[in-house]
Amino acid sequence: MACTNLTKGRGLDCNRISGGVKFIYFGVYDQFTAPIETVGIVEASGEVTDIEMGAGTGLYRYAMPMGVASVTDTIVGSRENGTIYYTPTAQVLFNRLTKEDQNQIKLLGATKVVIFAQLNQQLANGHDVIICLGRVNGMELNAGTMDTGAAWGDKNGYTLTFDGMETEPFPMVADYTTVPFDNGAFTMGTIVTS
Repeated sequence: MACTNLTKGRGLDCNRISGGVKFIYFGVYDQFTAPIETVGIVEASGEVTDIEMGAGTGLYRYAMPMGVASVTDTIVGSRENGTIYYTPTAQVLFNRLTKEDQNQIKLLGATKVVIFAQLNQQLANGHDVIICLGRVNGMELNAGTMDTGAAWGDKNGYTLTFDGMETEPFPMVADYTTVPFDNGAFTMGTIVTS
């Protein structure tokens, strides 16, 4: 007897898509309404349909240099134990070493976050795809480097790796109307861009 039944097949997509990440949005995990998995960020059929954050909170948007940031969701299974889980990872890069970034990185390293990634991939209506990482358990900064480079053309800046552990793969965020996160069901503060 099967535990679940497949509900759909998949053909080849006739459209070309683009990889990469345009923006990373950080939300402080504790600022989403608790319990986060059933109220703070509501997911239905692989889509975030509601986001609830406390008063005076919001998301922090970081623009990514073209062609450097990435998101991966690794499936980890054990045939012997009959288990499966997912490990989302976001790798973000900031060009140029600054004292302001040093301070923000210390804060990112001290807290658990939920990450939303606005991709270069677009929906049929031209809106960007947005995915949610760490919806239930959050994401943590667990690796990174601060590099000066050696040659004039080398990278000078930060490479940060956030990872998490979830029981479900990352969901897509419901499509927006005009700008990201303007959905009527979302209750959240401002999006801080600088």
